[in-house]
Amino acid sequence: MEINRSDIVWHDQSVTREDRESRLGQKGAVIWFTGLSGCGKSTVANELDRQLGSLGCVTMLLDGDNLRHGLCAPPSVLAEEHGEGFAKRFGLGFEEIDREENIRRVGAVAALMASAGLITLAALVSPYRRDRDRVRRMVSAGGCESDFLEVFVDTPLEICEKRDPKGLYQKARAGEIQHFTGISDPYEIPESPEVHLHGGDDRSPAEQAADVLSVLKMRKIVGLPEAE
Repeated sequence: MEINRSDIVWHDQSVTREDRESRLGQKGAVIWFTGLSGCGKSTVANELDRQLGSLGCVTMLLDGDNLRHGLCAPPSVLAEEHGEGFAKRFGLGFEEIDREENIRRVGAVAALMASAGLITLAALVSPYRRDRDRVRRMVSAGGCESDFLEVFVDTPLEICEKRDPKGLYQKARAGEIQHFTGISDPYEIPESPEVHLHGGDDRSPAEQAADVLSVLKMRKIVGLPEAE
């Protein structure tokens, strides 16, 4: 039996998003960090998470590498427990279509967390502009446009490759890794990110995270009056 879109009905809940945000004293949002591998997006996201925590904010950090161990695991990981057929159907590699589904899954989770009032940080390469824009629309559909902030960590390829903390660039140059962003696959830079950080300069991750935090305060995502 085929299920049509019209057969899937939204179920309204008694506790509203506004109720949840009021209890937490903050506004749910998604802060999406994008940039090349090794650009520093995870480092800055981690530091921002720490700074938000020190202010009493309730947050969740979705890191692309960590998500590849579960929600977005590759076929080789899923096959061990679920078998080859399952792994082939649901496992995600790094080709363009796999990356599209990777971002769709993470975006859907991030949007749900934001609707619960959490300040949700996501740090993924997310190389394709259309995929990031889809997440923006997904998040905005549950609230307003300001619920989504794109943070572009703009670090030159030569600096990322020099850092190469996981040795991935070296493997990509040697042809051992296919579909590697910046080497054999493209990275589409954001056209108008809410925050544009210049990686590779003399500023510390704490200073860069503070820039993002100031935008969150300006948009009143941080600093809502506490519920009585």
